Formats: sequence, structure tokens, C-alpha cells
Amino acid sequence: MGCCDSKFLTAETHPEKVSTHQQANNAARAQTHHPTVPAGSDPETGGAPPFSEFSFSDLKTATNNFSSDYIVSESGEKAPNVVYKGRLNNRRWIAVKKFTKLAWPDPKQFAEEAWGVGKLRHRRLANLIGYCCDGDERLLVAEYMPTDTLAKHLFHWENQTIEWAMRLRVALHIAEALDYCSTEGRPLYHDLNAYRVLFDEDGDPRLSCFGLMRNSRDGKSYSTNLAYTPPEYLRNGRVTPESVIYSFGTVLLDLLSGKHIPPSHALDMIRGKNIILLMDSHLEGNFSTEEATVVVNLASQCLQYEPRERPNRKDLVARLAPLQTKPDVPSYVMLGIPKHEEAPPTPQRPLSAMGEACSRMDLTAIHQILVMTHYRDDEGTNELSFQEWTQQMRDMLEARKRGDYAFRDKDFKAAIDCYSQFIDVGTMVSPTVFARRSLCYLLNEQPDAALRDAMQAQCVYPEWPTAFYMQSVALAKLDMHKDAGDMLNEATTLEEKRQRGGRGS
Repeated sequence: MGCCDSKFLTAETHPEKVSTHQQANNAARAQTHHPTVPAGSDPETGGAPPFSEFSFSDLKTATNNFSSDYIVSESGEKAPNVVYKGRLNNRRWIAVKKFTKLAWPDPKQFAEEAWGVGKLRHRRLANLIGYCCDGDERLLVAEYMPTDTLAKHLFHWENQTIEWAMRLRVALHIAEALDYCSTEGRPLYHDLNAYRVLFDEDGDPRLSCFGLMRNSRDGKSYSTNLAYTPPEYLRNGRVTPESVIYSFGTVLLDLLSGKHIPPSHALDMIRGKNIILLMDSHLEGNFSTEEATVVVNLASQCLQYEPRERPNRKDLVARLAPLQTKPDVPSYVMLGIPKHEEAPPTPQRPLSAMGEACSRMDLTAIHQILVMTHYRDDEGTNELSFQEWTQQMRDMLEARKRGDYAFRDKDFKAAIDCYSQFIDVGTMVSPTVFARRSLCYLLNEQPDAALRDAMQAQCVYPEWPTAFYMQSVALAKLDMHKDAGDMLNEATTLEEKRQRGGRGS
């Protein structure tokens, strides 16, 4: 990279967690309205921020006014609610569950239930990070899991089915999540099924926290087909800790068969020793019969008619843990999904208008800022002698002027051509021209060329924040999000120096 070699220009393949710089405590509960705390770094908590209250306007903005394009799931008639994805100002993705107005008429009751679940923090959960009681609105906010549900990967897969070792990992992780919740005094889980098992950005399975809350004050707990409902729930309409074990047994059946088989039918197959017929044919025999037998027997015990005959949660973990044969293989590899790169973390210092535009990758706003800035930051980058004011020099400056007109008028292809004429002569070097052409390349879907120009702007003017800002956007467009975040932070640091009296302030 020549004069622009820099630690900021090297792509790294591992995501970097954002450190927690602020921890909320119980005393702040009544005053917490805007969740601004970045994710924590404790691996046991799953990196979730502290639980807090959101305003309805926060969530409306995050979900683009609850756009239908943001809907990720909708439930049935028994417990009507919708889940949206959204993005907060600090760039954190969230899942927002919106209840009907009649589901929780009492805001205090809803808030208490939410706070109870919000105390839980574990890497095996898609943790609850907030709620909203605003007028008639009742919403829950959780960590967003971008890699879909177990149901999608098992029943509706497009590229590849889930391999056997990954299915065993899913079973163990969900058992661990249930064991943790029970230990923390939340043993009830409503409507556990393959749609409640989610995969995070690294492909790791997590249990949705939404199932830890009742779907309504009336406690309607099962929206699935009655064939999959615990027998005691059919008798008295109540969920017990043992009911959750029964539902876990149905999830084990899903993992074994790759289909949603009614428990009664599966139990008939198990009693008839037809284990091979029960197994998912898409596995093509790539599983251990001994391991499958353990899981089949465990599922059978979970599905016992009498609740007291079912195993407890610690039994589930103890039986499934020894079956893990690929502990060092990342989940995203076994799931067959691309390696995740985290979005750049929000810098801890306030962002300028340029910083905000770059963090949002708002190319229109960046264009407006560059037009307004004009060539203010080029002063001193060129020392021209009288002899250099030749006809060639005048032609070069004329090319730059035409480029400026095209840039102002948003004719970005023409601007690239004109700026290239100016740059190719090489008599005069302008960091602003490189920055402007970089943006033109971005607007023409050429992020590689945009990155090269932004790096050249840095070569000309090593302490220029705009050069780093433009590199940040180009790197983000190239999916090098870790490096993009580093660049954004470097740019804001340089901008602070300028504001304290540096060049161009």
C-alpha cells in the first residue's frame, strides 16, 4: 500500500465485542428511558446490555414506524402479537414484540412481568433488554438473532440441512438455557417449540426470552397445535415446570426427524423400535446410532404422560453434554452460514455531522457536507512555483472545475472523469479531489476504488479526518466492519485534535 500502509487497512476476520463502559443498577430503574449502554463483555451474559425502559418513539424510529418490511414473525389467533426487527441509534439490532392493546390492559402488571424476565442474562438466551408501556402500547425488546429459527433450518432449509453434531449442540444449549432459567427462579416457559430456538450472528443456538413471559395477562401459553401440547395443560390449562420438559421432548423429536411429528405418533415408532425410520432421511445416515439412541430415549422420557416421570433440567444437561463431539468447530461452520463481522461499534465520543453521516453510511449527507466544505482543507498541501502556471496547469484546473460542477449537480460519473483528468496530470495533488472521487465511486458501487482514493487522501494529508471517514465508509461497503469501526474512531480522534486548535479548525 506504499505510503498509506496502516494498521487500520488490514482486514481482521474475528468480531470484536464492544466493552461495557456503564452498568445500570436497580436505583436507576425508574429513571432509565433511553438505552444507550453498549453490550457487555461477560461471556456468560451473552453480551446483552442492562434491562431498561424504552419510549414508544424510540421503537417507532428503530422499526421504521413498524414497517411491514421489518416483520420477522407473526403468531396465531390465540396469542396475537407481531415481532419486528429494528435498529437503535447506537447501531444495535433489536427484536420488538408488539402485543395487542387488550393483551395486557394493566401497565403495572406488564412492567412487573417484563422486569422479572429482564433480570435474566445468559449466553444461551436471546436476552430481554427492555420494554415499553406507553399509553395503550405494550412492547418487549430483545436481542435480535439474525440467523433465523430452528424451524427454518430444520423444516424449510434451502442450502443444506443441519448436520448431526449441530443438532446435538442445539439440544444441549437449549437444555442449558432452561436449567439456568429454572435456577434463577423462572422455571416456566410458554410454548417451547422450534420457532422459539433462534440462531445468533455466530450461528450459536439461543432460546428466545419471549417464551419466559406469558402471551397475555390471561396466561394463554400454547398457540401451537393441540397434538403437541402437554397433556396436563389440556386438562387444567396451566403450565408447570414439567410441562416445559414435555415441550423440550417435542423439540428433540424435531431435531431427530427433521419434521414436526406429533408426539403420539413418534412414541409409537419408538415403542416399535423403529428408530431408523424416525431419523431425518436428509442426514443420509451421517449420525451415530448410539448417540441417536440416547436422544430418542431422552425424548421418550420427556414425553411421558405423567409429569412426575419426566426428567428434570439438570438431567437433560447431564445426558446431552457427553454427546458433544465437535466442541471446537464454530456453529456458523456447522450451520453452513458465512462468518459474521460485527457492525462497527459506535465511538464513545460524540460524533460530528460527518461522523454521524459515515456511521449511518448516508452517502447523500456526506455529499452535502463535502460540497459545503469545498476546498477549505486543501490549504498548504501544494506549493506551486510561478513556472508551473502553464497552459497544462490551466487545463488541469479547468478539469477540476468541471468536476466540481458535476459533483455539485450529482452527475457522479462525469465527476469521476473530470477529477481523473486532474489527478492523472499529477502536477497538483488535492486531498479534497481524492475524497470527492472516493464518494463518487461509492455512489457508483465501486468500493475498492473508493477505498484507494480515500487512502490517497490520507497520504497527501495524513492527519485529515475526512480521509479516515471516507475509508470507514468504503471498508463498511466491503463488509470489513471491524476495520471500518477502527477508522471511524480514528477519524473522530483526529477531529477532536483539530477542534482543540489543529490545522483547518
